[in-house]
Amino acid sequence: MAQTKNEQQKKAYEVTLQRLDRIRNHLDSRPRSGRLAGKVAIVTGCGSLAGIGRATALQFAHEGVKHIYVCDINDDNLPALKETISQRYPDVQCTAIVSDAADEASVKSIIDQSLADNGRLDIFFANAAIATGAPISATDVEDLERTHHINVTSCFLACKYASEAMAVTSPSKPESSGSIIMTASVAGIRSGAGSVDYSASKAAVISLAQTTAWQLQRTNIRCNAVCPGLIETGMTLPTFEMARERGTAGKIGQLNPTARYGVAAEIAHAVTFLASDEASYVNGVALPVDGGLAASLPVVPGKFH
Repeated sequence: MAQTKNEQQKKAYEVTLQRLDRIRNHLDSRPRSGRLAGKVAIVTGCGSLAGIGRATALQFAHEGVKHIYVCDINDDNLPALKETISQRYPDVQCTAIVSDAADEASVKSIIDQSLADNGRLDIFFANAAIATGAPISATDVEDLERTHHINVTSCFLACKYASEAMAVTSPSKPESSGSIIMTASVAGIRSGAGSVDYSASKAAVISLAQTTAWQLQRTNIRCNAVCPGLIETGMTLPTFEMARERGTAGKIGQLNPTARYGVAAEIAHAVTFLASDEASYVNGVALPVDGGLAASLPVVPGKFH
């Protein structure tokens, strides 16, 4: 008997959930490559258990960083993340720091500590951010300024002070080099993926990546932005919970050609590539990791190819 459309959709969603579960747990079976061996990294916005910062910190450790600093303004989950990294990867030194990624003194302090501890800084992943969902009519100047401060100032400080540290040489690092990666969003590429204040802030992050890359020319320090699409994280949890309550979870993410939403580990893959020497000629880019959402103008799914 032929399956009904609803049965086909349910089966497809079950397959998607199985695929996403494998992606989330890929580090359990993936060999360590040593792509980041010997490097010192700072990651901000590591507090969410389902977040991009945490997933990236774990992948950095899996790929062999020498020392990783995991940071967040909230201390609730940092000790557990440090313990997880230390247990899984005893060769990786992990330091957890409670800090405000948009505070100049806090950012400088972490970077100074990395230099004092290791004599070098190689990777800075500026991931801390907030998201809002209010329409412009319900957004005031204070909302705009707060979003800009957290999302843009944090990235500016990373570019300014991490690049200075990456230029410092030592016996273990004979030449200037490094990789700065910032979390932007497809909302910063074009409208339709976020509120006005959030989208504007992420467009600014993309501009920071492009401008900083040129400001740092001839230093061998690269600056790039990663632009996630709809990713299941603590930040987007209300969207997913609402869909599940309505029984429409299978439709989440259907507006991209991959026909699903993403998970934090998939952004971590892209960030790890940008952080590694494999991306040595990738500079000043805004890399969409969105299932193909940004590849097209709006279309009716399944009606126009």
